[in-house]
Amino acid sequence: MTSTRERQRAAARARLEREMAERASRARKRRQTQAIVGAAAVLVLVVAGTVWLATSLGGDDDKQQTASASGYSQCAYTEVPKEGRPKQIKDVGLPPTQQANKGSQTMTIDTNLGPITAKLNRDQVPCTAGSFTHLASKGFFDNTKCHRLVTEGIKVLQCGDPSATGKGWRDTDGIGGPSYGMAEENLPTDKRPPYPEGVIAMANAGPGSTGSQFFIVYDDSQLDPNYTVLGTITGGMDVVKQVAAAGDDGAFAQQAGGGHPKKEIVINKLTMSDIQGA
Repeated sequence: MTSTRERQRAAARARLEREMAERASRARKRRQTQAIVGAAAVLVLVVAGTVWLATSLGGDDDKQQTASASGYSQCAYTEVPKEGRPKQIKDVGLPPTQQANKGSQTMTIDTNLGPITAKLNRDQVPCTAGSFTHLASKGFFDNTKCHRLVTEGIKVLQCGDPSATGKGWRDTDGIGGPSYGMAEENLPTDKRPPYPEGVIAMANAGPGSTGSQFFIVYDDSQLDPNYTVLGTITGGMDVVKQVAAAGDDGAFAQQAGGGHPKKEIVINKLTMSDIQGA
């Protein structure tokens, strides 16, 4: 009898351990799937105040990031307080608050592996496109590295940290951005999958914290629809897939997932065309 009871207890323990392992695995996968990190925790603390300020100044849909009959939208670019700013923040001023909401632009990302191009529709992302136009005109993205690759689950290459430069990698890679944040636009809440292959979207560290970091989706991704869809890749996807095929170093595996690309990709220069068809 004792032997049978012991075997039953052992079997029960084994079942419990399997259930706990499965739960932990599911929780880990959820975290990795949801975690596109636009900035580290240190920046999130700064952004928390920014989100409150943007919300408190908003309230009137006619004044904050809405289309107007004149063909322009009024955008809210909320400055990150200078006190306590991480040094990875690059201050190139604020974009104009009035941005065109008609026409399209071509983004050209000239990399060491070849050019990548994307089309941005101003009627969908007037404020984000306006931000990119401003940052590109200041050379904000020039000579920076795409610092993160995720080859499992969400399938993205992430770029846009102005501090990811030079040789090697730093622990701070991924927390850099501009001196302001903005609200999200063009969220794919009605799309399945929300982020299909060929989409270029904006990383963030929570609502209202969109900055400069962006990610290119190189295979259909089931990310939650919390990230601005900036545009669609029109050329150079082979460059992105070449980087993805080389894999990542796993540096972020215990946090948000993925790591630094093993095949280095450097943005030599990022430019935005004039608005067409406005």
